[in-house]
Formats: sequence, C-alpha cells, structure tokens
Amino acid sequence: MKTLFLPLLCSLPLLLPAPAAEPPPPVEFTVKLETAVKHDDAKFHWFHPRAAAIPARGQAGPSVVMTLQKHLNVSDYYSGLHVMTRPLPDGPWTGPVLPPELDWRPQADGVTISVADVTPGWHAPMGRLLAIGCQVRYSPKGKQLDDLKRAHQTVYAVLEPQSGKWSPWQVLEMPPGDEFNFARNACAQWVVRPDGTLLVPLYIGKSAKDRYSTTVAECRFDGTKLTYARHGTVLRLAVARGLYEPSLIAFRGRYFLTLRNDLRGYVSVSDDGLTFAEPQPWRFDDGTELGSYNTQQHWLAHSDGLFLCYTRRGANNDHIMRHRAPLFLAQVDPATLRVLRRTEKVVVPERGAELGNFGAAAISETESWITVSEGMFMKDSRQRGAEGATFVARVVWAKPNLLVRPVP
Repeated sequence: MKTLFLPLLCSLPLLLPAPAAEPPPPVEFTVKLETAVKHDDAKFHWFHPRAAAIPARGQAGPSVVMTLQKHLNVSDYYSGLHVMTRPLPDGPWTGPVLPPELDWRPQADGVTISVADVTPGWHAPMGRLLAIGCQVRYSPKGKQLDDLKRAHQTVYAVLEPQSGKWSPWQVLEMPPGDEFNFARNACAQWVVRPDGTLLVPLYIGKSAKDRYSTTVAECRFDGTKLTYARHGTVLRLAVARGLYEPSLIAFRGRYFLTLRNDLRGYVSVSDDGLTFAEPQPWRFDDGTELGSYNTQQHWLAHSDGLFLCYTRRGANNDHIMRHRAPLFLAQVDPATLRVLRRTEKVVVPERGAELGNFGAAAISETESWITVSEGMFMKDSRQRGAEGATFVARVVWAKPNLLVRPVP
C-alpha cells in the first residue's frame, strides 16, 4: 500500500463559513440524568468516561460500552482502561472491569506504559469497536515522561463484539519527521466515513514541551490494524500551548472541528475533512465570546441540527477550577459557526466539582449521551455536594435523529 502525504501547510485556505442566512430552527430535547457509578476515596476516582453504541439486530436498541479510568490523585496519572457495559440503553450496567489487554505494561526500569484520554467508537463497515487514545509513559511516582523519542503517540485497541475480546494496544505509526515526535489523538471525537476510512484529529509537536498544532489524519482500518494514509492542513496558533485536544464531526456534507486553547476555544470548518479554514474563537450569536477556555468541547449531531457541549465562564461558577462546570449543550449555526445562546441548556449541573473531561456520542435515533465524572480536586467539592459520580446525561430528542439508523 502506497503511503500518501499532504504537505505541512503554513498558510491556511480561506474556507469561509457559508453566507449568513436565517438561524436554524431549534431542535428540541430533554435531558435524563443518571449516575452509572460513584467512587470517592483517597486512592482514586473514576474519570474520562466515554460511551459508544454497538448496534444489534433483533433487539430493542443497541448495547453500550463505556470506557473509563482511575484517576490516581496525581495530575494526569491514570490506571489501565476499564470498561462498563450495558445490554440495552435502559439495561443494568456491568463493571467497571479491567481487560488484561488494556492494563498497564510495567517495564524493567520502573517505568509504566499506559494509555489515557480514550474515546471509543463503532466502525460499522468492519463491525468492530475501536478505542483510540494516547500512549503515556509514567515514572514510578506517576509523572508523565518525555524521555524517549516518540514516547507520546496515538494508540488503539479493537473489540470484537461477538467474543467480547479486546486486542492489545497498538501504535498508529506516523510518517518520519520531527513534527510527529508528539502525535496524540486524545479526548477526541473522530469520524468514520461511509467508505470505512477514518478521519482522526491529532495534536502534534516536536516534543511534549513544544507548542501544539492540530491536523486531521486520514486512516484506513481493516478490522485489525489502523493505518495512516495522509494528513491535511496543519492548524497553528502562536498563543500559549497552541491548539490541542481537537474533536471532529460531520454534518450535512461538511466537517466541523473544535479546538482547545488555554485562553479560549476555537472552531474551524472543512469541505473534505482534511483542508480546514483558519480557526476562529467560539462566539455566541450576539457576537460575545463563548467563554470556554483551557478545556475540551465536544459535538453532538442530530439530522436537524448541530450541537456543541462545553463549559464556560459566567455561570455563577467562579469557585470551579477553570470554570469547568456545569456542562452546557447548545445548538450551533453551521453557516456562521456561532452558538445560539437561546438554545443553551445545562445538561450536567455543577455540584462543586469540575466536569471538564467528558464524552459525547450518538447512541440511538432517539438518544445521544454525554458522559462525565466529577473531578474531586477542590477542597470544598464534597461540602458543595459532589460525590465522585460518573454521570450519563441522556439527551432525548423530540424527533428521531435520522443520522442514526437502527439495525433491522
């Protein structure tokens, strides 16, 4: 197979949003909030929960897999990847369990190799669940190491749903060049095209200390191995740590990318999923800045509308670290790339804990889920009501989401 390359582009295309028109009509939804698991002690709490649906023939709905990890009370120090399962969206949860293939790999020198920031998703053409995240090397005290060239790379594991068997973690091999010494898909939504190719957003750099840039890699998947084919525009921002933790979604023939920056969130758009426009700061439709900064934003798509899930300033939340709670969901005007303020709703309330590391995914034609754990990092979190809960915010659409087709 010949590997294709696109140049690392320094000048970005002038792919402007479509001409302004009437704002899209609101897409109605309600939220049903559930707690999947709770844990709060001095040893760990659950973190980074993200869910994916596995379609099933002859059932009332899909089964659900949710991946999550133990946060080990040191910054960005995580256990192996645990899994919770649910036979139907309303069935009982099983787990968390730790498949041995997804556990830590201790090294002879005391270093531990693990993964972090994992997002699972269904690959329909191959009938497999892919879990994509980033490889991490930990010191004995839990510090992330950058001691080897290409220590920080994208990794993936594959679940065969019939047997329930996971593959071991594999590294997504990137092309040569210092630009990819650090190449992470982390906390990122990725897209499967109808032909089975994947669009995998990455943040990249010469090392973990470099200012990050973002690109989208086109990859092929044969049911076992994920292979890099080419990458598109490299988006750069000479502010703080740059652009990182990108998430991608497809909607009505275009591709929308949301990007983390330390000072504010950014958004970009593409017609092909590889060639992206100059990023612009996220704003409400009245022109004011969204107020989301130094954390993730993620997407939901309904056949009638595009949505962004985020945290922001200005919600009586100055006591929360980086204003990372509550979690909001609001509709986005895909023509202007503005968030429609009148559609904003709280989907997970603030209880004194941060909610910045979360997932968002379509589950069925009637529901999409936002999953998040309470980060018990502040001294008064418990006094304000936080319990170390892992929440499932079930977004119930008033009209069926035709982007999600049930299996006959």
